[in-house]
Amino acid sequence: MGNLSKSDEIQFRVRYGETDQMGVVYHGNYAQYFEMGRTEWLRKMGFSYRKMEEDGIMLPVIHLSINYKKSACYDDLIKVKTKLAKIPGVKIEFDYEILNENNEILTTGNSVLVFMDINKNRPTRCPDYILDQLHI
Repeated sequence: MGNLSKSDEIQFRVRYGETDQMGVVYHGNYAQYFEMGRTEWLRKMGFSYRKMEEDGIMLPVIHLSINYKKSACYDDLIKVKTKLAKIPGVKIEFDYEILNENNEILTTGNSVLVFMDINKNRPTRCPDYILDQLHI
């Protein structure tokens, strides 16, 4: 059921609306690229934000860091590599790399999300079904 690898990658072309007047990706869009990578990582593991929310769990971002090395530009084919940084507890942490077609690192990043019980509005442990799927 899904890819049991703790890392994944997606690839897509930069759209015109994601860039500034110079054709360079606006810095705020990298957070969305990380989210796209994280969402696909979860999906390939057999999970979805929708299913977690139906089960009473939210995953808000509590930390985001981005290190810009080179610019991504309009129509570039970029790859987002998403990797689980450590075993989830109350938090789940991901590392990211964004690369261009020449496999040059454009951006690196890290995000930390917390498992929140929607009904209690309090942090909670990572659901067992996620840990089970990670074979931890």
